[in-house]
Amino acid sequence: MERHTSEVIIRILATGALVAIALLLLVPGASLYYESSGGVTCTRCHEMTPFYDTWHLSSHREVKCQECHGGAMTMDPSFHWNNVNRLYQHVKGDLPENTRLRNVDVQNMMARCAACHRQEFAQWQSGPHSSTYARIFLDRKHNSGTQLMDDCLRCHGMHFEGGIGDLVTPLDRKGPWKVLPAELADRPVMPCLTCHQMHRLGSPMTKADLQARVPGRSQETNRPSLALFDRRTQQYVAVEFLPLPTMLDQDRTVKMSPDRRQALCYQCHAPDSSMRVGTGDDRTAIGVHEGISCLACHSKHGQKTRASCADCHPKMSNCGLDVEMMDTTFLATGSKHNIHFVKCLDCHPKGVPRKGQHNTESPREQEQAESILR
Repeated sequence: MERHTSEVIIRILATGALVAIALLLLVPGASLYYESSGGVTCTRCHEMTPFYDTWHLSSHREVKCQECHGGAMTMDPSFHWNNVNRLYQHVKGDLPENTRLRNVDVQNMMARCAACHRQEFAQWQSGPHSSTYARIFLDRKHNSGTQLMDDCLRCHGMHFEGGIGDLVTPLDRKGPWKVLPAELADRPVMPCLTCHQMHRLGSPMTKADLQARVPGRSQETNRPSLALFDRRTQQYVAVEFLPLPTMLDQDRTVKMSPDRRQALCYQCHAPDSSMRVGTGDDRTAIGVHEGISCLACHSKHGQKTRASCADCHPKMSNCGLDVEMMDTTFLATGSKHNIHFVKCLDCHPKGVPRKGQHNTESPREQEQAESILR
């Protein structure tokens, strides 16, 4: 009797083990099956068809699905479990209206972006747009003066599922504050997919050789992927469809650069409802820099401005001074002359010298002029 019972138990355990092994092999096996088709098999799930169609016509069409989204050899168990869950939902017919990447998927995607775009990723990582949830939402100075609200997530954490109350506690001006999903504290609030849509109609980038030169005016200023992820609609808006604002300096309309990339900058670095320069988080250039694009001075991913003066100015300005040594926020952040808004009269209250006038000044007069400008 005992022997028979032991055999039954062994058979049950063996059967359970075989079922477990089969289930473990099912997920990578299914992944290999789908990967072998180069993405075509993905379209057998009708909800994936639109994503395949846009990818197939995008500038990333030569990059296989698994290289960005993970595949059979992905070591993260949650990735495979999420695929099983989606398959279960598909069989049940219990599908969301729109299939979207989760915040965790967006965060994990950055490592795959970095695999190809190493220089761009390194620049972004060293710049202000890689700020973490802890850096943004646990800032005592900001939180003490301004109440955290859902609208903060419009720019900082637009892929986060939930409201500000699900992200930070307490929601007051006293603190101390903490990020509720602890795993997000050191993750960036503006990952690559904040400003880039991967499945976007466009051609792969090619190197122009001597036989395929493109005239300067016809060269592209941005890649097709450049787009804003709108948290409210959960949709991307391509940069060509984003409006450039009409900015005002008092009651005067400011001359704006036609650079369309700026439209993306203005989605976060925006003025208040008055549309006046310098309100809200606006940095629209006026004065000596009016009409210059944001990207003329700020590098695309790192936002570095070190070489911005040298890009346009000769070593010396018309008044004989090195522009990089003038009293502006380019020289020192504490300067009262913001580089975005500085005007000639800010440093020349008695009138702007005529071009070449400095050549007739004595060394003493030049020294006095330099001390004033500094």
